[in-house]
Amino acid sequence: MKYGLIGEKLGHSFSPDIHKRLATSDYVLKEIPREELGEFLTKKDFKAVNVTIPYKQEVIPYLHFVSDAARDIGAVNVIVNKDGVLHGYNTDFYGLKALVLKTAGDISSKKVLILGTGGTSRTALAVAKALGASRIDRAGRTEKEGCVTYAFAYEHLFDSEIIINTTPVGMFPECDAAPVDINAFPNLQGVVDVVFNPISTNLVLSAQAKGIPAMGGLYMLVYQAVAASELFANVKYEESIIENIYKELNASKQNIVLTGMPGCGKSTVGRLLARETGREFYDIDEEIVKQTGMEITEIFKTRGENAFRDMETETAKRLSTLSGVVISCGGGTVLRDENVNALRRNGVICFIDRPLNELVPTEDRPLALSKADIEKRYNERIDRYISTCHIRIPVEGDANSVAQKIGKEFLN
Repeated sequence: MKYGLIGEKLGHSFSPDIHKRLATSDYVLKEIPREELGEFLTKKDFKAVNVTIPYKQEVIPYLHFVSDAARDIGAVNVIVNKDGVLHGYNTDFYGLKALVLKTAGDISSKKVLILGTGGTSRTALAVAKALGASRIDRAGRTEKEGCVTYAFAYEHLFDSEIIINTTPVGMFPECDAAPVDINAFPNLQGVVDVVFNPISTNLVLSAQAKGIPAMGGLYMLVYQAVAASELFANVKYEESIIENIYKELNASKQNIVLTGMPGCGKSTVGRLLARETGREFYDIDEEIVKQTGMEITEIFKTRGENAFRDMETETAKRLSTLSGVVISCGGGTVLRDENVNALRRNGVICFIDRPLNELVPTEDRPLALSKADIEKRYNERIDRYISTCHIRIPVEGDANSVAQKIGKEFLN
């Protein structure tokens, strides 16, 4: 092993995607059980590694040198093997600092609440201090030295203005969770989440829904990875490489999610988009048919609309955990907030807005069997389609032109 990432569970990692764009392209993931960590570090059979949950503190006793910054924080996320001498560093500090500034701007004189009590929370503490926060608190599930409970935070720290989440709550595959309810903090001016998979956690989405600047940890991941690569390979990159890699990775990992009325062309456009972008294509209705062995009209007849909507929600949530794919939704998928929320976590929602007079009844859609049905559904849903999308695509021309327009808007 030359370069890589060590941790307990790494199935969610995007790190190899970043390092393949750098001088450290021969980068691998290595999951290490806790009982084997000591043996790995003692053997020193690597050139340099990143360290992630839960070993950022546990690796320190095995190191011969720890940088001042990493020692002050009490956590190491980079180990470089220099002729058998292990050197520890913390590039998370620089990544998280950059993420906070990009998300919330100047936080000097702001009241900061850090969620979590592990190594990354110590990094957040150092960042908040460096950026001049007026008050810094850390909260966790249980009270410990220097940390209060979430219950205490709700009761006494409700005036917090910046929240930094350093816990894995909301991370793939448990994406439905959130560490706190941000409605309990009426003075919030920014939310930063170190979780990068999904790209936008429920915590981030709930903040954005209230108009609060919020961002997940992908930018931090890229920033710290570039800094780590500089230490790994003893090189120096141009600052612009961080923004370029972030934009490329963000676009490649986000799903293109198509919504709109039955008959608006979602499936046709979706297949074209998938072919043009080299992505896999999924149709929520088709997935339900495959899973049940029943057509949609049959499900409505035999099990009812509520049962179908439950299947739709289950399917939307499952597909939303994928990354870099094209997803065509059913006409009514956006009717449930939980569906929209799930699809937004890793996706850009594009509403294909075909004029009502161009929508044609279709036998395989039980709520769009006639012109009257379509007009009724359209009037019921149009505001919902508009309010839940990131991009509204007025239909002009054929499916190819619509696909090209969505591709262009998505990349922008």
